[in-house]
This record gives sequence, structure tokens and C-alpha cells, in this order.
Amino acid sequence: MVLKVFFPSCCSSADSGLLIGRWIPEQNSAIILAVVHFPFIPFQVKQYLSEVQKVSQIETVVLGTWCNNKQEKEESLGKFLDDLSTIFSHEPWLQISKEKGSKFWNCHTLSRQAGTPKEDQIILIYYDQRKTMLSRLHPPETSLDNQPGVITAPDASKLAAVFDTVARNEVLFLTDRYDEGPIKLSHWQSEGVEASIIVELAKQASVPVCMLLTCLLSLVSGLCRSRILKFWPLSFIWSKLSTCEQVGYRLEHLRFVFSNQKAENHTQFMRKANIFVSLLLDMALGIMLLSWLYRKNRIGQLAEALIPVADHVARELQDLLQWLMGVPAGLKMNRALDQVLGRFFLYHIHLWISYIHLLSPFIEMILWYVGLSACLGLTVVLSILSDIIALLTFHIYCFYVYGARLYCLKIYGLSSLWRLFRGKKWNVLRQRVDSCSYDLDQLFIGTLLFTILLFLLPTTALYYLVFTLLRLLVVFVQGLIHLLVDLIDSLPFYSIGLRLCRSYRLAAGVKFRVLEQEVGRPLRLLMQINPLSYSSVVQTYRLPTYSCYPKDSWGSLCKKLFFGGW
Repeated sequence: MVLKVFFPSCCSSADSGLLIGRWIPEQNSAIILAVVHFPFIPFQVKQYLSEVQKVSQIETVVLGTWCNNKQEKEESLGKFLDDLSTIFSHEPWLQISKEKGSKFWNCHTLSRQAGTPKEDQIILIYYDQRKTMLSRLHPPETSLDNQPGVITAPDASKLAAVFDTVARNEVLFLTDRYDEGPIKLSHWQSEGVEASIIVELAKQASVPVCMLLTCLLSLVSGLCRSRILKFWPLSFIWSKLSTCEQVGYRLEHLRFVFSNQKAENHTQFMRKANIFVSLLLDMALGIMLLSWLYRKNRIGQLAEALIPVADHVARELQDLLQWLMGVPAGLKMNRALDQVLGRFFLYHIHLWISYIHLLSPFIEMILWYVGLSACLGLTVVLSILSDIIALLTFHIYCFYVYGARLYCLKIYGLSSLWRLFRGKKWNVLRQRVDSCSYDLDQLFIGTLLFTILLFLLPTTALYYLVFTLLRLLVVFVQGLIHLLVDLIDSLPFYSIGLRLCRSYRLAAGVKFRVLEQEVGRPLRLLMQINPLSYSSVVQTYRLPTYSCYPKDSWGSLCKKLFFGGW
């Protein structure tokens, strides 16, 4: 039978003593957590392990003895270490020793009944205790299933017990060799508990800061949920502007990050950390943009360039309409309808130019205050930019709506008259097409109207096609902006940084490297953590965002565009 012993590599040079850890009978595995050094009292060791077990909720016992024969005086401890098996009752009793002046190790087990070594095939697996405790084991990737030496799906559940045992016994690692207690341990923090003064000061200062920010956020959220914003004009504006949605989304993030509730599990902790880093990065990019805008009077330069750009766009639209009112691409249009539609849209362009020139004295002041919003983050500025583009291209949206409604009216009129020719009609109550008999007058009028609509359709369809392309161009630009906002909001920057700097924290599995393989000696392996790939990190920890994308499929969108209903 194969016996697997997980031994921490940090204890390979520890003095002789007792091996404490966890025994997993289902896997026939022993996980060594620490070494208890002399002098010690067996009763105090048992009492200490019981206290550790209450905190970790994992059975921690004495698994055997460890003998490091690096000094002559320790050779006399061998008999004493063997006798400890009668005090600490555990089956099997491990005996691990390191030969003096040699790299070879001996490892065997004793049976309590016979007191003789058991003939078990032993595999001694070294593991980095610090990395194992700090890492989080994820489901293995499918792309690694066929690689030799890599542990994947079937063995991941078994390895999860190793990671869970080390992580839940963190209280055991708080005792180092400098403590004045009766128990002296060797583990990865034996030389002193790893800590950071900056981190501890940040923890102390975070409590009042979080309480203050929570109160402020509660006040702002209360104002946002007030009844004033539920009335028609304000509620309509709040639902249509991207800036309002992004500000509300960031308020939810701030409320979640600065809440007083502690993260219950690893997933919630990673979500909080990712949101916090995303907020910091967003604000840092916004402040950088703010410093760039207010340096060398770039706000004034943008305001001066905005009016000429608007005039240029208006002139291009006028030229386009003049081209449509003539013979566009050699097509013969209905001249009367063509002139009416062209003059109608030209009048709207004239109104739009007058509106822009009316606002020209206030544009620099508006841009100056909009630039201050960069303090709230780059995503807020991008959302404001999307809303500004929507306002500046409102006349194009109106052109599209007019053309779409007129085109849709003719399409549905032609489809209804086509059913009249076939002796059918649309049943509104039953939502189906039924047979119907028409008299001669109805057929004559239907034929006349069908002919008129059919010959007017190309002119209307051309205007609809041109304005639909212009509208799609504006939507494409806004889509790119929303895509960048969604990228900043959803990317797990903390997880990506953790994967880049400390890849062992996000483990996809482990792989083993053979250290020693000789007949008569235990097989020695080194367990190494296999990190998650970057694509898996993004997929696992990606943050949810508010939906700004169309819910329809491409086929449905094309159908709506063809019938003028988008």
C-alpha cells in the first residue's frame, strides 16, 4: 500500500522533535504541518493541539518523530524518539530521519501492535508551506490534462484537502521560536511572524475611514433614490444618460467595498479587491486626464475647435442632402417627394446650426466643468463623452427616426394592401391572417394606393438607408466608448496583478518533480504549484457590469433594420 507523506521543505533543517499534522485515512496520506522541539511535556503538547483543533476545525495530531542527525549529541535521541510512540497513540507512527552528512532520507512506519516497521511503499512529497497556505486551488484547466507530471481533475479533489489543511491551520503558524510559551515549533514562520507595519497601520486607519465613507455613500444613495428622481422628466433623463448609469454603478461599487461586513469567503474577498483596484485605477486615469486637460489651456483649444467641427459636419450633411435631391448614383427618384424630404431635413440642419451658435459662448465653461468630472474616474468622463456625442448628433437621430417611421409606414402599408389582393386580412383579435371578401370599390382603391406607395418606396428607402448608415456610424463610436468603459469596469486588475507578481496565489493544480528515486529508499518528490492561465483568471474573476448592449441577436437586428422598426 502506498503511503503519501507531505513534508514542508522549511522543516528539512529543523532540530529533532515531534511531527504534528493531519492524517487523512481515505487517501492514506499524512500532512506534516510543524515540528515540536525539545524540551516539551507531552500533556502540554496534547493540550496545545486540542486548542488548535478548536480554531481550525481540523483534527491535528502527533503523527510521528523527526530526527535530524546533524550533531553528534542528537544520536542519543534516537531511542527516546522511538519510545514516544507509546505516549502519543497514532496509527501508523511515522519515523523520518535525515542522515548526517548525506542527502538521503529514511522514512518508515511502526505498527502499534507489533512495534516493528511496516512494509509500506512511502512517497515523501516536499511542499512550500507558505505558498500552499496563501494559494487558492481552482479547478484544473482542460488544456493541461495530457501534460505529464501535472495533476488535473481526478486528483484535484484530493489535493484540495492538502491546501485546505494548511490554510485552516494558520493559527498554528502564529507561534514562533521566540515565543515564551512551553511549545517551540518549526514551520515557515519560525524565524518570526511575517507582517507589514504599513499593512497594520492601514488596517487600523481603514475602520474610521470606512465608517465615514459609508455614511457619505448612504446619504448620496438616499438622494439618488429620492422621489424627486422618480417624476417623469428626471426619471426619463436618468434612464437615458450613460453618465447617470455609470455614476450609479460606481456608487454601488463604493458601497460594497467600504461596507463594514467582512468578506465571507475567497470569492467575495477577490471581488472586493478587484473592485477596489478598479476604482483606484479608474480614478488615477481620470486624474491624469484632468492634469492633461488643464495644462496649456487645452480646454479652451477644444472649445474653439468644436464650433468649426460642428459647422463642417453641417455643411457635409447639406451637401449630402443636395446630392440626394438631385440624381443620386444615377437613380431616378420621385422629384416631388424628393424635394419635400430634402427641404424638410435642410430646415432641421439650419435649426441645429443656429442652436450650436447660440450655445457657443457657454461651450468653454461647459467643457471646463465637464473636465472636473475626471476626478470621479475615467469611466465617468467617457460616459459624459458618449452623452455629449449623443446630444451633438441629435439631429442625425431625428433624421433617422423620421426616415424609419416613413419607411416603416410604407412597408406595412404595402404588406396590408398585398393581403388585400390575395383576399386576406390581418385579424387583430386572433393575431393571424384570415380570408376576407372585398367589393370592387375596395379593390380599386387598394390597387391605387398600392401603386402610389410602391412607386414612392425607392425615394423613401434611399433616405432611410443614408440616415440609417449615419446613425449606425454614431452608434459604432458610442459602442467603442461603452466597450472601453465596460473593459475598465469588468477587468479583474487585482487578480491579474496577483497572477503576474505572485502566480502561486491562484493555483490551477500542482506538478511533481522527482528529487530522489533509489531502491530501498522512499521516493522523494517536490510539489510545485501550477498557476492559472491569464484567460482563466479573467474568466473566473471578471466583474459583472450594467448591460449596455442590445439584447437582440444579429438576425433580429437585421430584420428590424429591414422593416424600419429598430
